[in-house]
Amino acid sequence: MFSGSSLSFTLKEKNMSELLDNQESARDAVVEWLTKKSKSKTKFYIKDFYKIFPDDKPRMIKKVVNKMVEDGILEFWSSGSTTMYGLKGVGIQHESEGEE
Repeated sequence: MFSGSSLSFTLKEKNMSELLDNQESARDAVVEWLTKKSKSKTKFYIKDFYKIFPDDKPRMIKKVVNKMVEDGILEFWSSGSTTMYGLKGVGIQHESEGEE
């Protein structure tokens, strides 16, 4: 039984590493998901991204999302108590900032 559980653990680790190893596919999946959702909502909690990669650990998903922020694909939005993420340059605050 123990070897079976370690095999399961190894397979889970492999799935997590695939997310990080293939960041281009992960980025494409995130951008595609955000683009589809942008008709109704432009900012998302980090937990919303877990739906895109349900087999991966939250910490690994957060690393990918934060790397996308560093690369200028996504941006942070903070209310002071809550941090959200969205596609860079998209959202109500960008439309209103241009009016000032």
